[in-house]
Amino acid sequence: MFSIRSLTRSVPRTLSRSIATSAARPLQRSAFFQPTWKLMSRPSYAAFSTSRPRFEAAGQVDVELAAKFQEELALETESGETEELPESVKYFLDNGPFEIIDKAGEEEVVLTRKFGDENIRVSFTIADLQNINPEEDFADSALQDELEMDQSRSNKDASPEENIDEQPLEPGYLARVDVTIEKPGKGAMHVDAVARDGLIQIENVSYFSKAELATAETPDKEWERQSLYAGPPFGNLDEELQTLIERYLDERGIDTALASFVPDYIDFKEQREYVRWLGSMFLLPLTIIPL
Repeated sequence: MFSIRSLTRSVPRTLSRSIATSAARPLQRSAFFQPTWKLMSRPSYAAFSTSRPRFEAAGQVDVELAAKFQEELALETESGETEELPESVKYFLDNGPFEIIDKAGEEEVVLTRKFGDENIRVSFTIADLQNINPEEDFADSALQDELEMDQSRSNKDASPEENIDEQPLEPGYLARVDVTIEKPGKGAMHVDAVARDGLIQIENVSYFSKAELATAETPDKEWERQSLYAGPPFGNLDEELQTLIERYLDERGIDTALASFVPDYIDFKEQREYVRWLGSMFLLPLTIIPL
């Protein structure tokens, strides 16, 4: 009886507790009835930032580099050699027949003049000063040493008075000179030459029926010019013909005065361009240094 009663009493309590517990829990759906958007996992994204990366305001050696450029610039400008033309250069330009075209920052220098109905153009570049071949200098030095030794042997037999005014001459560097002589409607003559030790040495003389090919200022013109016959080397010509061509050029100002002017002006312009370069390089680091 006790067991039946106990069972009878416990059933209503268990049933009521089960109902109460079920009522207190929220209704949960099985996975089969879950919405599709809940079953899908959220995609993961990499972290993204719209902030700008931080850069250094200036390098660690900027100030030191600018100071060194300033030091070099001061050394090069204290003599004032880049401001005034040398006397020899000034004399040639003031008294010679040529007009000079010299653009700042460019290597090439152009001289122009009129001679009758002819248009004469002479060009040279300061790159020749920068492209001096050390082997050529060594050969020149060796030759000069040999000449000085021979001279010293001969001076032993000479009187002291004769040796006072005799000083060895240093060979100058060669500067390439391009000469164009154009006659309207008749083409142009182009002369490849070098200026050295006060002399114009002709290497080649060419003729172009199209005057614009003599200067060949565009790649197409240069290509067309290279395909044309340029004539034999000047030294292979008849000696009398060589002499007449030299006199022909001399009458037009392609002479010893020009040969002396070209190296002097190259020295002057190269120094001036170097100072301009130092000034530009000095200012470059300062543009990114915070003030």
